[in-house]
Amino acid sequence: MIKSKYILFKNAISLLVAFATNLPELIAPNNVKWTYVANEILFTYISILILFIINEKIFRPNSSATNLSKTKILASFVVAWICNDILGQCFVFINKYYGLPALESTMHVYTHPIRDFIISSIVVTAGYLINQNLKNQKIMVENQQLKTENLKNQYETLKNQLNPHMLFNSLNTLYALVRENPDKAQDYISQLSKVMRYTLKQDSDFERSTISLQEELNFINSYIYLLKMRFEDNISFMFDIDNSLLMKKIPRMAIQLLVENAVKHNEISNRNPLHITIRTIDDETLEVANNLQPRRGATTSTGIGLSNLRKRYRLLFNKDIEIQEKENNLFSVKIPLT
Repeated sequence: MIKSKYILFKNAISLLVAFATNLPELIAPNNVKWTYVANEILFTYISILILFIINEKIFRPNSSATNLSKTKILASFVVAWICNDILGQCFVFINKYYGLPALESTMHVYTHPIRDFIISSIVVTAGYLINQNLKNQKIMVENQQLKTENLKNQYETLKNQLNPHMLFNSLNTLYALVRENPDKAQDYISQLSKVMRYTLKQDSDFERSTISLQEELNFINSYIYLLKMRFEDNISFMFDIDNSLLMKKIPRMAIQLLVENAVKHNEISNRNPLHITIRTIDDETLEVANNLQPRRGATTSTGIGLSNLRKRYRLLFNKDIEIQEKENNLFSVKIPLT
């Protein structure tokens, strides 16, 4: 793509300069033969293309790796001027000995050195601009690659922080079930393997770090099954999802993290059951809310879950989550849908 644009640019410059330098002949009186003018335009066009090629072979301005110092620019100008003069002498030679039709005006002869200077300046300047443009494009590509790599590294850090967190809590639940109800423990292990397989397989790809709301809800149903096995009727879930928003994007496991956060920090018992609501409240927001009933004797929260989710939203969407603790003992987290 860049190479084809460069070739097009060279031809456009050569053609434009060829017409511009022969403009006096183009607007001359009608007694000027157009074939003569056409020959001079064609020669000028070919000469400029040759100068571009010579400049590329010697000084390589068409490479982003080339550093065009002032000395190189001056040298390329001198080489272009000398080559341009030689090409002009060739044109005169062909005209004189082979009868190539051309104009022989005194003004044309005297302005030849000026034209050589102008053409050489244009060729060198164009080469310099092309070189700077290629360097800028290279820097932009490298910066984008660094940015993408940085995002991947940051996301991997957050992912590695999140997966052990979920696994640790799940193993604690499994430990309790093994002691209290071995049959339930077997079912729990089966469902846990599905959840962990999904987490470890899908979350390893940075490009798949966001999923549709529909996919996340399918996954959260498996996770809720694990919770219901442990807490039975002491935990309940209510869904109120607008079906038109199911293709909206969220970070992978965002809802699972909020549900896990509610379970971890609240009492769940026959006396104080936990009610979790997952609903869309407008076209761009999903809310996960629960009745606030902090566990007795619980240690101070590290905030790792919500902090993780906030960082992922900023990283992936440049957006933030909204955390609210309402007066009627309701805790909610609102996350954007994109």
